[in-house]
Amino acid sequence: MTRTTMKGLLLASSILGSAGLAQAQDATLTIESWRNDDLAIWQEKLIPAFEAKNPGIKVVFAPSAPTEYNAALNAKLDAGSAGDLITCRPFDASLELYNKKHLADLTGLSGMENFSDVAKSAWTTDDGKATFCVPMASVIHGFIYNKDAFDQLGLSVPATEEEFFAVLEKIKADGNYIPMAMGTKDLWEAATMGYQNIGPNYWKGEEGRLALLKGEQKLTDEPWVEPFRVLAKWKDYLGDGFEAQTYPDSQNLFTLGRAAIYPAGSWEISGFNTQAEFKMGAFPPPVKKAGDTCYISDHNDIGIGLNAKSKNADAAKTFLTWVASPEFAEIYANALPGFFSLNSTAVKMSDPLAQEFVSWREKCKPTIRSTYQILSRGTPNLENETWVMSANVINGTDTPEAAAKKLQDGLDSWFKPVK
Repeated sequence: MTRTTMKGLLLASSILGSAGLAQAQDATLTIESWRNDDLAIWQEKLIPAFEAKNPGIKVVFAPSAPTEYNAALNAKLDAGSAGDLITCRPFDASLELYNKKHLADLTGLSGMENFSDVAKSAWTTDDGKATFCVPMASVIHGFIYNKDAFDQLGLSVPATEEEFFAVLEKIKADGNYIPMAMGTKDLWEAATMGYQNIGPNYWKGEEGRLALLKGEQKLTDEPWVEPFRVLAKWKDYLGDGFEAQTYPDSQNLFTLGRAAIYPAGSWEISGFNTQAEFKMGAFPPPVKKAGDTCYISDHNDIGIGLNAKSKNADAAKTFLTWVASPEFAEIYANALPGFFSLNSTAVKMSDPLAQEFVSWREKCKPTIRSTYQILSRGTPNLENETWVMSANVINGTDTPEAAAKKLQDGLDSWFKPVK
């Protein structure tokens, strides 16, 4: 064999080899999402961290406007033009995509073992057999308070229902602050920051929620009526004109230092950090009595799945396994304080308020909002009806018992318990 032939063969084999390598590795993945406010975090932190470890895979984050996402995504999926990775809303919207065979089954994906059943519940089929999105983050409910106001009035953080109302009473008697900033005009605020925030301590979180799904408990049972009774007592502490107060009004009352306590979702943390000029703290929903197990609403907010028709499925699975890792969890949760990793590996938060919220997972049992899984598929929609009833109870236009009966009657009209 001549040297020229040898060189030609070597060159040919090296070209073929590199072409084979390119095919195996080079892929560009596109992520569909409604979180257009997250663009910088993906471009500056998450994607560079992934690409550094996976040089053959490029990732493009291509969000739509939140209000247009569902319609735009469905149109792209139907047309076969959607990205490889689909950011998943919790529960029925994503389940529908899976049932239409738009999302792949990820049950066996490496990394899925890093999530509990509660963490996966928003992206698992009703029978529990298939999981179709990797859980990314949840939001936690509780109360954010003005530390300066508490110090000024000599108040301690309440741990029980009785202590909670004693604190509200002292703030009211002092007269310098509205005890609690929450309005009922937007309806959802009363349910989300009120009923779903404190309720899990009464219905025992997942125990009660699953009993409701199985038909073993009803919304007229004591554990479901009692949180309404507690909410009815909030009326005296919400300040004048709370019935006409919108959600942005409540946020402003608190961040301007006019209210001492804010019933909260952890998604408020970033905004409050930039707007409030006082020190803030947080406490979990007070338990009924000292020594009771505490429960928190640790509600699944966002996941990510695989387009079943992706041409880059292997590369996409490599990416999803990374999303399931503690490394992703740490970067994401710290970049977005208040959106907490659902990974079983605890993530240390650099933001003190976010760290306070997430620390409750160590001592309280997590659950999700009671209305979100299965119970809001029919008409009347239990989630929307709970908004109305929570506002009515606080406004005093419905009794706790009447509100619970209306909710159960509505549910009975279409819901058959899950066997």
